[in-house]
Amino acid sequence: MQQLPIFVTLAGRNVILVGDGEPAEAKARLVRAAGGTLVVEETQGAMLAFVALEDDAEAHAAASRLRARGLLVNVVDKPAMSDFLMGAIIDRSPVVVAISTAGASASLARALRTRFEALLPASLGPLARAILAARDAVAVRHPTPNDRRRLWERALAQAGPLDPFAALADPESAVAAVVAGASDAAPQLLDITLASADPGDLTLNQLNALARCDALVMKGAVPAAVVDRARRDATRLATLPDPLPPGLTVVLRVSG
Repeated sequence: MQQLPIFVTLAGRNVILVGDGEPAEAKARLVRAAGGTLVVEETQGAMLAFVALEDDAEAHAAASRLRARGLLVNVVDKPAMSDFLMGAIIDRSPVVVAISTAGASASLARALRTRFEALLPASLGPLARAILAARDAVAVRHPTPNDRRRLWERALAQAGPLDPFAALADPESAVAAVVAGASDAAPQLLDITLASADPGDLTLNQLNALARCDALVMKGAVPAAVVDRARRDATRLATLPDPLPPGLTVVLRVSG
């Protein structure tokens, strides 16, 4: 990973914009959409800065002045001069997807955005808001973290009642129905015998099981690269318990 992807809260904060024309206005629209306030270069107390100047020498000078004040600077269309880059954005607020190629190709980022735009329904934003609004009700009805995790994993899974890639006519009602349901999980066991140390040799179903398992048992010298694919907070067990605990237990063993 060449850069750290972050999402910055701009609401009520000053953002410097140096330059004019369409490149500057495009950045201005994004800042305003995020609730930021555009200010001139001399303004103190700004959070970020954008430089939209075509001349390389002028852009470099402006970026250096701003950087000397401790600001992170984006120089439009000049990734080598920038402290941070703006990706291609898919807005389903509060869900936002940003795609970056680390400056390799803006056209590639736009092409990916176009494909992903077609995959993400307009109901995704309302779904996220409905899940947030249901947080207190979920905490009361499903009191433990594992209860809540299993509830949402089942609901948000492919073809589940809250599948985020499926268009929902009434996200609020769909979320309410899920919250009113059960979160307890029957014990499940999946035994995976590894053919190699490469996690790429695992099937999609095996990778999915590792990502959502409740408990993990390792038999033999299981490669760290494979263990890293398991859910971070899954319980690590030295032996297979009897009886099995609620939820999914995955056994990883080395062949031979």
